[in-house]
Amino acid sequence: MNRRDFIKTSSLATTGILGFPALLSASRPQKVLVLGAGLAGLTAAYRLGQQGVEVSVLEARSRIGGRVFTHTIDEGSGLKVELGAEWVGESHPKIKGYCAEFGLKLLNHQFDTGLILNQKYAPIGQWQYEAEWLAKYEKLLTDFRSYSIKQQKDLDKIDWWRFLRKMGISESDLEIIELFHSTDYGESIRFVSAYSALAEYAYSSPKDEMDYKIEGGNSELVKAFVSRIGAERIHTEHPVVSMAQDRAGVRVTCQNGSQWEADYVICTLPVSALLQVHFSPALPAKKLEALDALIYARIIKTSLLFKERFWGNESLDLLTDGVGQYYFHTTKNQPGPKGCLTSYAIGDKAYVLSKMDEAHKIAVLCETLEPAFGKVAHLAEKAVSYYWGADAYTQGAYAIYTLNQSFDSKAEMAKPFQRIHFAGEHLADWQGFMEGAIETGEMATQSVMKS
Repeated sequence: MNRRDFIKTSSLATTGILGFPALLSASRPQKVLVLGAGLAGLTAAYRLGQQGVEVSVLEARSRIGGRVFTHTIDEGSGLKVELGAEWVGESHPKIKGYCAEFGLKLLNHQFDTGLILNQKYAPIGQWQYEAEWLAKYEKLLTDFRSYSIKQQKDLDKIDWWRFLRKMGISESDLEIIELFHSTDYGESIRFVSAYSALAEYAYSSPKDEMDYKIEGGNSELVKAFVSRIGAERIHTEHPVVSMAQDRAGVRVTCQNGSQWEADYVICTLPVSALLQVHFSPALPAKKLEALDALIYARIIKTSLLFKERFWGNESLDLLTDGVGQYYFHTTKNQPGPKGCLTSYAIGDKAYVLSKMDEAHKIAVLCETLEPAFGKVAHLAEKAVSYYWGADAYTQGAYAIYTLNQSFDSKAEMAKPFQRIHFAGEHLADWQGFMEGAIETGEMATQSVMKS
């Protein structure tokens, strides 16, 4: 399903359960193993349980939630930040439906952007792209929605940065666009195909799906799934080392020596973890080739806790050409004198920041803010970071589709392999969003129930 079709049909689903039929048959699976307790795995486990299937979830980490990772940065004030997934988009009906189903409130998490470029500060509303380019860009997004598959595949052969240059964007606008759009992909837009970019922006909300977050933190959704699945069915610290299957079923072996048997497996492991698993029989060569070619974004989120909210505007974000790259007020809608600005840095910048100690991070990230706010490092109480590029299981934040990967490669990775079905944000239309993980978890469940 491409994004255009997804948005068209998903508007019919006002809650998570609508549009998810009971798929009953004489040969329906009795027992399914789900690998991974991120949102894709939790969604699959929840839906399987609703259909009366016996389900167990194996998770390598000591915590549940995968790349959803809410952290209380200040116990005294109760301020929380997201070290992982941050936003729920206006065009994300699946996650919005589950929040409604589970009684979770969505809060506005939109921002208005200032710009720090070459040590100069342009406040909100005092910078813009060239009018001629904006008109051309809007037409490009509109035209893309009616492109043929051949036209889309042609766009998948050229990177987004080069395509923008060919379209006649000015050097000054290109510099800003590269900074802005690279935060969406976690690496330079020179790695991203023009098709991937246009498929993102042509169907996104006006704020590019940076619209909401869940009250109390996005991990509240994880907790809601766990309470309905049953915590006793989710087994943490169970890294999978091998999977063997035959006509009778699948046997999964974990690093701790435990073995698990089931009729089917839904594997939601990110690619780096998946490639560490021994399969018997071996994965098809084409699937392995596609998996080996997929890269993941290097992203570090660093939340700075300040004694006071010196930035004033509760809906402030800042795009910069500094190491911190993009800053936003992550404690919006969390009242109190203290507050947090989160730096979202990508690629090489993320790697550089990951090597710094806390004091160095505070100094460097606050220095970038000086053109807008003057010296503020003395107001910082702490910095909390998570570098997804070094995460033991993902080796990156989320998948990026580079040239010639959005069609055949993604389809190959998504194909079931006998009794093993696959899910995860890397297979979704919404890369880097919770919506994508949830969507694939539902799709894998439907696939298993039809097997």
